[in-house]
Amino acid sequence: MHCDIYKFTKHSDMYVYIARPDYPDDTDEIKDWLGVLPKDFRATLGTSKFVMHLDLDATEKLARADKDEVIAKLKSQGYFVQMPPQDVMRRQAEMRAREAQDNKYD
Repeated sequence: MHCDIYKFTKHSDMYVYIARPDYPDDTDEIKDWLGVLPKDFRATLGTSKFVMHLDLDATEKLARADKDEVIAKLKSQGYFVQMPPQDVMRRQAEMRAREAQDNKYD
């Protein structure tokens, strides 16, 4: 199973894996690979940036995700969302709360 991995401007440390089941035979025409994402979800992501192409069959394990779970999601829905670790999410939420509070008193 091949996939492309993207990150987004509005969500640091979150990565989206997009299935490429027909790779390399699917590269003849330009395609919106992110079109498999639900429109409401995609609208919240910001600008995408390609990170890498990955052959999951040739990869022993992934750093922050369970390889079997990733493959199952790619096969069932065409994408997998890798969320940041809980401590990173907590720090980001605290930072946004402080920024909102600071902006309130400007």
